Amino acid sequence: MGVESQLPSGILLTNVEKFVGWGRSGSLWPATFGLACCAIEMMSTGGAHYDLSRFGQEVFRASPRQADLMIVAGRVSQKMAPVLRNIYDQMADPKWVLSMGVCASSGGMFNNYAIVQGVDHVVPVDMYVPGCPPRPEMLMDGILKLHDKIKNEQLRERPREGESMEAFRARTGWVGPDEATLPDQATPQPTAKSGGRAHVGHYARGTGQSTPSESSA
Repeated sequence: MGVESQLPSGILLTNVEKFVGWGRSGSLWPATFGLACCAIEMMSTGGAHYDLSRFGQEVFRASPRQADLMIVAGRVSQKMAPVLRNIYDQMADPKWVLSMGVCASSGGMFNNYAIVQGVDHVVPVDMYVPGCPPRPEMLMDGILKLHDKIKNEQLRERPREGESMEAFRARTGWVGPDEATLPDQATPQPTAKSGGRAHVGHYARGTGQSTPSESSA
């Protein structure tokens, strides 16, 4: 019984992406980050009745440096948002975020100035679990779906099935050696939305705001 019955010759052939994805999905360590009533359901998921450790999530880590999954269980206030982002930044890569409950996903019934209307305004979210609050079975279902997503992640971006190289380059912003230019040769082009002025800058991930620096066209 066991894996030996599936490997009669004792040899298993796979690729690095599938092997790494299988290992990552089976060893997720969540961070202890409960904010509201959803945290009670999350705690019960880790108890003996549901036994979340069956899926490799043996313990909830108190240190973000030892965790790679943040389960945002409950509403996120404006005062808690910087703390949440700080804990997320301290987690080692690769890391994933699961939004548990409608309050964390969209603000829920708290449609006011004090509550963040969706935790994806603060950190990138990989999986959403609906409910108010969601039962432990729903949280486990979201975690298993996150496992499937992790198993299918690519270490390097590649063209999708049936996608042309031109569409792949446009989607990923890939620049080949023939198209590469030196920084001093790059000239920003004005757009209609910018009113004749070109915007050059970067997107602050998780904040929902860009930080452009304007230059004359």
